[in-house]
Amino acid sequence: MSDVVLEITNLTRRFGAFTAVDALTLSVNAGEVFGLLGSMPGWLKTISHLNPLTYVVDALRTFMLAGSKSTFGLSLDYAVILLTTAILVFIGARLYPRLAT
Repeated sequence: MSDVVLEITNLTRRFGAFTAVDALTLSVNAGEVFGLLGSMPGWLKTISHLNPLTYVVDALRTFMLAGSKSTFGLSLDYAVILLTTAILVFIGARLYPRLAT
């Protein structure tokens, strides 16, 4: 029998009128990995579209997980990654002009 390292009993979490978790009971044993996934607030989804790493993760997830599909489309993922790389190279060349020649 494994040692219980985390035990939660009857957990309820509310945000105003919205109930995110209702009467959750669980225990996690030593050596287990456990995570809770939930939906992302709308404002955070909007901000995530401005982060190029969102598109990198989307492309990687598509190739690494069997049956996974790209959320944004691989073409958009690659376009954002390429554009971001080009912008960073341009900024680097402007900041360090002696290295460019």
